Amino acid sequence: MAAQTPVSEKIILGVDPGTVIAGYGVIMVRAGVMRMLQYGVINLSKYTTHQLKLQKLHETMHRLIEEHKPDEMAIEDPFFGKNVQVMLKLGRAQGVVMAAALSRGIPIVEYAPRRVKQSVTGNGNASKEQVSHMVSNLLEVDLNPEFFDATDALAIAICHHFHENALPVRSTKKTKKGAWGAFVSENESRIM
Repeated sequence: MAAQTPVSEKIILGVDPGTVIAGYGVIMVRAGVMRMLQYGVINLSKYTTHQLKLQKLHETMHRLIEEHKPDEMAIEDPFFGKNVQVMLKLGRAQGVVMAAALSRGIPIVEYAPRRVKQSVTGNGNASKEQVSHMVSNLLEVDLNPEFFDATDALAIAICHHFHENALPVRSTKKTKKGAWGAFVSENESRIM
């Protein structure tokens, strides 16, 4: 009897960080087939201070990580906005989400919103409705159309699956000036 080759399986946690609503989506990829495990939103609007919002976001990320034990996390890259205060708060939310994954040794990959839309719909300018519709088709599930932050998070996880070789690796290529990767490669002595 011939030995069977093991079927590869990967669990990806996709996160669309936010300071009012944060979306998450967990998919399993087994032998190239995607299946949704869970998706939802974290409603942070009921918390009165930014610190409480960050604490709740961090606790929920830890709970999701403990429950699903993801192999990788995919997160939406922050986009540049005009309101500096909003960008600061969004950056903190993203940092809290990333810290939860890093504390468990989970690799993180960031994707720009345009790249996520392009990967899932074929159009980098797709609407949230179009993204939700395609995510529903790709995962073969009915999704609640009111949870756009959650379907965005699933789209981020799907995008990561489509680009599964995107985990950070050391490269001798020059990166964009000011990019996080460039900072890390230029300051390796600062990494603990």
